[in-house]
Amino acid sequence: MADQAQTPQSSPAGFAADTDATFVPGGDAGRTRFAPRGQPVITGINRIGLWSLYIKEVRRFLKVQTQTIWGPAVSTVLFLVIFDVALGRGDRSVLGVPFADFIAPGLIVMAMMQNAFANASFSFLSGKIQGTIIDLLMPPLSEGELMAGIVLAAMTRAVAVGAALALAIALYPGADLHLAGWGGALAIVWFGLMGAAMLSLFGLVTSLWAEKFDHNAAITTLVVAPLALLSGTFYLIDNLAPLFQTISRLNPFFYVISGFRYGFLGASDIGAGTMPVVWAGIGLGAFNLALAVICYKLLKSGWKIKA
Repeated sequence: MADQAQTPQSSPAGFAADTDATFVPGGDAGRTRFAPRGQPVITGINRIGLWSLYIKEVRRFLKVQTQTIWGPAVSTVLFLVIFDVALGRGDRSVLGVPFADFIAPGLIVMAMMQNAFANASFSFLSGKIQGTIIDLLMPPLSEGELMAGIVLAAMTRAVAVGAALALAIALYPGADLHLAGWGGALAIVWFGLMGAAMLSLFGLVTSLWAEKFDHNAAITTLVVAPLALLSGTFYLIDNLAPLFQTISRLNPFFYVISGFRYGFLGASDIGAGTMPVVWAGIGLGAFNLALAVICYKLLKSGWKIKA
């Protein structure tokens, strides 16, 4: 039966038989070939993958928007009402404006930062606990694209919370929000986005480090909340002792809140005039860049997410 024995078909000329199973169009004479193992097929930025990750993360918090957007807005408005009733009576003014107008911008950006942290810190942590982290690591996304998708989604949630809260405060009769010119609008956008980016990156690093939800809750309670509440949201740091003024100026939350407040009031306790606010904005940009590099290096190393 030797005449019935089939000989293995030879591979087309110029192609190895054990070529990797990655399809690449454009072979000779209309044929197709496969890229060798380890050779990337997607070059540059994987825009479809990045957009898909971003939409996935956005849909995740929009699915429970009562909890992720409207809930934080309502609870923060209650802060405004309570402090306005308790401390804003008697025509009390700070930086030349009523007390409610003084604390309202700080409450907005504080809520933005806290929700950016909450969104970014959940992504990897939930995957590690539920065993679905492979859904983030297996797709053809680089470390930079993975970081960008998660951070941009967290910043989107921060902007949504800020917009909902600004709308609620605008309806509150005891507070008045108005822009301090075009420079004020630029300050609001810059410091709002820088604050959201800072806490998004910090949240991503936290989700890489944490191994259970208790770790994440500890960082929220012991680090994020104290830094936010002790950053001049409800007071001027000029009223503090010199030592505590120095400590406050080492807190990056202080520059985010004071710079954001400058956009509404045209004044801040960073310093007199516009230039201290400008330098604070530049410093925040540099700080976020350094934080992004650290986050990228941790993702690249596979710290606590890869065997």
